[in-house]
Amino acid sequence: MHFCLTGQYSPQALNNIMDSPTTSRYEAAKHLIETAGGKLISMYSTAADGPGVMVIFDVPDPGAAPAISGVVVASGTLHNAELKRLWTQDEIMQVRQTASKLRSAYKPPGK
Repeated sequence: MHFCLTGQYSPQALNNIMDSPTTSRYEAAKHLIETAGGKLISMYSTAADGPGVMVIFDVPDPGAAPAISGVVVASGTLHNAELKRLWTQDEIMQVRQTASKLRSAYKPPGK
């Protein structure tokens, strides 16, 4: 399952990054995600709402994603973190097929 974690670096994290500007945050994220049994798909720096990061990763266990997010937030690295489930086009096709089958079972209010 694919997830996207976004957030802004905390002031302390930014100071640590500036103290060691050649340290790879990519490698740190990759190690954490791989330890959880997942794969880092991509990682981007962001500037909106303060210096931040966007990490897209794949984990087989959906419970691993909030655990990863929780570890990063608890460490004080990120604030305003947001975790979103991403859906591949193959997964969305299955969702659409299921919705098509279920549509006749639902009656909206007033009908």
